[in-house]
Amino acid sequence: MSEHRYAAYFAPPVESAWWEAGSRWLGRCAASGRTWPLPDIAGVPAELQKRLTAAPRRYGWHATLAAPFVLKPRFAEAELRAGMQALCRTLEPFDMPALEVALLDDFLALVPARPDASLRAAADACVMQLHAFAEPLPSSELQRRRAAGLTPEEDALLLRWGYPFVMDRFRFHMSLTGSLRNVEPDVVAALQAAARQHFAPLLSSQPPLRFEAISLFAEPSSGADFMCLAQMGLGR
Repeated sequence: MSEHRYAAYFAPPVESAWWEAGSRWLGRCAASGRTWPLPDIAGVPAELQKRLTAAPRRYGWHATLAAPFVLKPRFAEAELRAGMQALCRTLEPFDMPALEVALLDDFLALVPARPDASLRAAADACVMQLHAFAEPLPSSELQRRRAAGLTPEEDALLLRWGYPFVMDRFRFHMSLTGSLRNVEPDVVAALQAAARQHFAPLLSSQPPLRFEAISLFAEPSSGADFMCLAQMGLGR
């Protein structure tokens, strides 16, 4: 049986300090399914914090490379895994640029402090080489996304690749919250300060985080939490 949807993500190695820090910030480990209480943040009520982190918690600690897609009926999961492994063999591991906590549009995320060509190349390769496995979006979903205020470039990318934020519109990010639109500025500031403190030991550590694998995540059923099925090493 296939999962409902699959995705190709960057995620730190499971069992690493980077994985644990992100998973504990979100309150859920996407590899084991284990959950934790969210970190205490002064000035942010627990229920509000839970709501504001609900979206990234469901998707798991990651950065999107190839956005979630339904597998075409003619493919089995084993064939998708083989395709991802073939893709990984064409890429070499590299050091990540320094990351920082920042507001990206209307949500908090860990983002590169500077543009990085290697990140863009890895994401482009995932989009192009895994696209053949993806079932086209149903017309209702396509129209819903096209009505979301996309630019002409993003609309064209959506029609070509099934997702608007790829290629020239790709921005590497590891989401820390969902939308903070209409959230009080002092709550946003408290969340940002807490995230900086939470990740500070890792953001200043050496050696830097390595991009050395692409992770296969899956949504078992519609609306279910995404789980990390495999981490496939690059250059192997």
